[in-house]
Amino acid sequence: MDQHPSAFDLLALIPAYNEGRHITPVIQKARTYLPVLVVDDGSKDDTAAQAEAAGAHVLRQVPNQGKGAALKAGFRYALEQGCAGLVMLDADGQHDPDEIPKFIDAYTRSGADLVIGQRSFQNMPPVRRLANWIGTQAFSWAIGRYIPDNQSGYRLLSRRMIAAMLASQESSFEFEVEMIVECIRRGFAIAWVPIRTIYGEEKSHIRPIPHTYHFFRMVWQTYKTMRRSKPS
Repeated sequence: MDQHPSAFDLLALIPAYNEGRHITPVIQKARTYLPVLVVDDGSKDDTAAQAEAAGAHVLRQVPNQGKGAALKAGFRYALEQGCAGLVMLDADGQHDPDEIPKFIDAYTRSGADLVIGQRSFQNMPPVRRLANWIGTQAFSWAIGRYIPDNQSGYRLLSRRMIAAMLASQESSFEFEVEMIVECIRRGFAIAWVPIRTIYGEEKSHIRPIPHTYHFFRMVWQTYKTMRRSKPS
């Protein structure tokens, strides 16, 4: 591994779309633990300017291409910089940067290639709680093992997990679901850390009908992929 001067050679990656109002405190907190990269996904507000003022390195992709594409842009940057891994978290304040040490500790102790922040569904609004419970049951069935939270975007990835995801064709939230599939399919280890479940006044970028359709497309695709992966 290339040697670069940073805490554990890790990077905090924050994809952002129109988060100028929320991103500054997220960056400021995250920078107390790791250097921060923000990928501005075609924002129409001052997200990029706010991120730079808060001390983050900023990559801009225009036009808006989706969270998965933004993450891949950050992944390529991390590999080019020789990072051993990265912590990805959202820009809207729903992920507490003060929990970054939990991920680093789990990564250091377990050697897992993917560390996922596990939310408490009980602390979610009722509609989201039901949607996440259904999603958990469906995805766990498809992949053949219990996955307690497949949609949490607060994660740590090792360098080889980052590299494994660059071939993904998914550009939106499905990218994060596919990440779990690839990790298991390749025989990499997954670890979990409990995280706070935070909901503020910010609006979700998720559109319910397309989101549901694409999620269950991923569930069926996962089922077929895992069946092909099983030894005959």
